[in-house]
Amino acid sequence: MEVHSYSPVCAFKSIEDIKDKHVTIMGLGLNGGGEAAVKFFLKKGAYVLATDMKSQKDLQPTIDRLSADKEIDTSRLTYRLGEHRIEDFEKADCVIKNPGVKYQGNKYLAAAKAIETDLSIFLRFTDCPIIAVTGSKGKSSTVSAIYFGLKEAGYKTFLGGNITVSPLTFFDQVNQDTPVVIEFSSWQLADLRGRKVLKPHISIITKIVPDHQNWYGNMEDYVADKRLIYADQDKGDYSIFDAGPDQEGTGPKCGGSWGDLFARESKATVLRYDADNPRYDLGKLLVPGKHMRTNAQNAALVMQLMNIDKDRIKEILQRWPGIDHRLQYFHSWTNKKGTNYKFYNDTCATVPEAAAAATQAFEKPVTLLTGGTDKGLELHKLTEVLINPDKKSIPVKDIYLLEGSASNKITSDLENAKVKYKGPYSSLKEMLKNLRSDLEEKDGKEEIVVFSPGATSFGMFANEFDRGNQFMQEIKEIF
Repeated sequence: MEVHSYSPVCAFKSIEDIKDKHVTIMGLGLNGGGEAAVKFFLKKGAYVLATDMKSQKDLQPTIDRLSADKEIDTSRLTYRLGEHRIEDFEKADCVIKNPGVKYQGNKYLAAAKAIETDLSIFLRFTDCPIIAVTGSKGKSSTVSAIYFGLKEAGYKTFLGGNITVSPLTFFDQVNQDTPVVIEFSSWQLADLRGRKVLKPHISIITKIVPDHQNWYGNMEDYVADKRLIYADQDKGDYSIFDAGPDQEGTGPKCGGSWGDLFARESKATVLRYDADNPRYDLGKLLVPGKHMRTNAQNAALVMQLMNIDKDRIKEILQRWPGIDHRLQYFHSWTNKKGTNYKFYNDTCATVPEAAAAATQAFEKPVTLLTGGTDKGLELHKLTEVLINPDKKSIPVKDIYLLEGSASNKITSDLENAKVKYKGPYSSLKEMLKNLRSDLEEKDGKEEIVVFSPGATSFGMFANEFDRGNQFMQEIKEIF
């Protein structure tokens, strides 16, 4: 895949230099990133044009929040919605790029004099120690656990990045004594290539599995962006990598594992983690599942590197509640027979491996709500657990599928193996009404229902967070 390298020279000589510059924000959006960029550049005195292919109707919640903010001068703000215009990119002193937009083949970005992102601006003009996390599975839970751990240990700290909080929201509150935990997607890292602005004190790459193959087309290109997280570290920094094997057929072409490759390349002090041989005795955690324990182990390692006592680390992480949308317990319901059902929202499981892990997290059979739109990924890691031919996994009690191209592949495998399932359903409401009917008469003590799609749901929801919020709302209404 062709990659683009950005200039190490910024469009702004300093933060003060932003004043009276013309800045185009590409992607106003609904998740806060574009909104944060608009507020930041207006507060710094720029003229801001926010452009988005979505309509004003679609973006009205963001527009309303900006209109209500008394700290910004909206007379300097122009909206260009439902379209992009080439002149808005040509005339701008700087374009702030949305990470979900490819540079390659984009005529608007090609016309820009200078391109930055919210993360590149933050990294250029702050000197705080960065704890950077990327990977395929567990990165959001890992940054959550690190942030919780540092905060509970007394650090003034902030959390941002791919976890839907722009670091520009806390730009003016950090200094060289403020550790900042940042989750990076592969796209956000790609947007930093060539800039020489990311030199984290601690970098972590969580488990690598196939993801975003509809964007990258192969594992090598996908992982090439992940490797940028440690590219500019040196011996005074720390890199933390997986010590376990990769899934068969998904490792690097040069042989060995991705963790081995990362460890050879990084110039930092390298530390390895192993899901099967944990470093720390953390005792019983609130969050379920082996993969969550691995995330907590990595948080413990970061906390130790930040000079927190081991006993204190254990005490703090035993109180870590987990994170919204990742195996999030949010509701219980008891049927007519006295069976209590606990409902978990795991909507951020957007790869099959994550959904498979969710079925094993509770150490008892669960009812699984899954499926959606295919991302060009192999689904066998999920279907193997659902079919369970060798009886090596904890079986899944019942399977309910949301409509989508990934579900079509799953149903084919299930039917071939003569495994029963319900659906696919065209809406959450339809699926959950059928679930309610099925669960009403069942006998038992305590049962688990987990919504872990293992896929996206393009067309049905705005994004995975919207999907999770709708799921929780529907559950509370129907149950």
